[in-house]
Amino acid sequence: MSGTVTPFPLAVARPAQVPFEREELHRILDLYGRMVAAGEWRDYALQFGKDAAVFCAYRRAADYPSARLEKRPALRNKQGMWVLYGEAGQILKRGHELPGVLAVLERRLLKLVES
Repeated sequence: MSGTVTPFPLAVARPAQVPFEREELHRILDLYGRMVAAGEWRDYALQFGKDAAVFCAYRRAADYPSARLEKRPALRNKQGMWVLYGEAGQILKRGHELPGVLAVLERRLLKLVES
């Protein structure tokens, strides 16, 4: 009796959750520290899901987030995996590179220092 072995199709190894890389988190938390020093933000939250990693910054702990940054690797080849949302949920910036997306918030920080 001759049997044929059919290989089981291997699923692409996907992480259980989307992480922030060390350099990304360093850049995000550096901006967070500068915004705290300017008096704009007081708290933050991180959320890691299977589709996205999210960083939220708050003016007060009980508020809606002042800024929400999402990393969605599934959109890497489309509109960019980084999305920055404003306080009302509007999209402030989309992009392929984190520094370009964070530039919107960094510009706000520069205006705070000038006044």
